[in-house]
Amino acid sequence: MNDLLKKGFYLGLGAAFAGKEKAEKYINELAAKGDIAPSEAKKFIDGLGEKGKGKKEEWNDQFRQEITSMIKGLGFITEEDLKEVKQQLNTLEEKLDSLVQSAKK
Repeated sequence: MNDLLKKGFYLGLGAAFAGKEKAEKYINELAAKGDIAPSEAKKFIDGLGEKGKGKKEEWNDQFRQEITSMIKGLGFITEEDLKEVKQQLNTLEEKLDSLVQSAKK
């Protein structure tokens, strides 16, 4: 199942890169013909790069959330869950130590 998710993620990423490359090629052609100024072409291409970075981060977040959801659905715990349980255990140990100390007095 993990392999399937990975393949899907890479497929989407590949499609995004291919789309960006086609858009850059088209914009560069327009600039070469003189239909748009080279500075405008550069701004547009830079804008695509920025949007791409934002989209990549968004996809990474969504991918991470999906994986976490699948892991929990399979009955596994996350590192955050383990840290929370450890903290609760520490709190209980402290309370138990306190009760034992008061019983000894």
